[in-house]
Amino acid sequence: MNNQPIRIALFTGLYPPFLTGVSVAVHQRVRWLLQQGHEVFLVHPEFNNQYPQQVLKRPMAGIEELQTFPNFSAYAFPTQPLIFYKSLPQPLNYRHWSDSKLLGQFQPDVIVVEEAAQMRGLYSAFLQGYGRPIGVEYAKRTGTPIISIFHTDIIAYIRYYLGDVFFNLLRPILPALVKQFSSAYDLSLFSSKEQLKKYQNFQCQKSEYLPYQGIDCEKFHPRNINFNPIPDDDRPTLLFVGRITAEKNVSQLLDAYPFIAAQIPNVHLVIVGSGPLDAEIRRRAKKFGSGVTIWGESHGEELLGWFARADIFVNPSVTENFCTTTNEALASGTPVVAAIAPSTSEQVIPGYNGFLAEPNNARDFAQKVITILQNPHLKAELTAQARPSIIEFDWSACMQKFENKLYQLVTPEPQKKLVI
Repeated sequence: MNNQPIRIALFTGLYPPFLTGVSVAVHQRVRWLLQQGHEVFLVHPEFNNQYPQQVLKRPMAGIEELQTFPNFSAYAFPTQPLIFYKSLPQPLNYRHWSDSKLLGQFQPDVIVVEEAAQMRGLYSAFLQGYGRPIGVEYAKRTGTPIISIFHTDIIAYIRYYLGDVFFNLLRPILPALVKQFSSAYDLSLFSSKEQLKKYQNFQCQKSEYLPYQGIDCEKFHPRNINFNPIPDDDRPTLLFVGRITAEKNVSQLLDAYPFIAAQIPNVHLVIVGSGPLDAEIRRRAKKFGSGVTIWGESHGEELLGWFARADIFVNPSVTENFCTTTNEALASGTPVVAAIAPSTSEQVIPGYNGFLAEPNNARDFAQKVITILQNPHLKAELTAQARPSIIEFDWSACMQKFENKLYQLVTPEPQKKLVI
């Protein structure tokens, strides 16, 4: 394989200190590419004083870590807080900066558009947001390869927020929209085979599966059980880690909790994260007393300890696209109960490393949890098999596949001559 450095322009709509799975993944990806000697020009959202100050104070690895690499450069595009989620950015008009000047100066070998599509404001017209119009225009003008990395199941989000009635009204035009935005790229990468199939049915163009969404299996490990966020608490613990938003379906956990507690009286549900539904979730949790802990954000060794010490990781979301926290839990040796979604069947193998529950069915979700907690032998088997089930998605292995794909795009194989 070619080992010459590649010049990569990478656009993202989410990046630390904005706390999302996409932000963390983008930072890890850029750092890995820099460590391999590639040159990276990162175009990322600006942080300014319009955002809550606790966002800036998050102990997250970010730009400061990358600035130590001589092969790194960056541009922060102008943003403002999202209307209903002040801790996340809304890009301002992309014409605030000159794509000809910045990309022309860097002269990338390949352009990567890696961001969560957000259906808010004028930004929604682009689907891939800030990076799409700039990158596509430059790619067309110069013949530079451009790829899209698919993070967010935007079709599922549309259905979740608009409901089935409005979704069915929109459904006839969705294939045209998906075809339009995907055709702008030389390639769209999906980390989930099921999601790829779903979007190909919606006329997604030039798309393929690539397991790019890895996790650090050395960092997330069963040995982190040594880090104990709540000493001397030996209750069976259910753990959720993620944003406290409607699409994450966190309220489903509070619906399921009474059914679980009726069979496992000392069960402890811990919800780690933050988001616009914080107040509502805290209000609902109060009636369960010490049985439910709303922990807030967690970082570093504390978070690693939560993943390793939990008895079961619970994920009620039906909009996930190969969920990072599910993989982090499995790598930490923790079995998973998750709602059925297009990608969860690729992560959770029922009866092997966890169970899948019917979407939005609190009783079924609760029963899957109860089944594990009431059967110590089953729980021990699921725990033992959790880490081996996900080890193939170690970050280094996934990034090697991603790097190979970049080389294929930058130096395509020559066409074979037809011998007559």
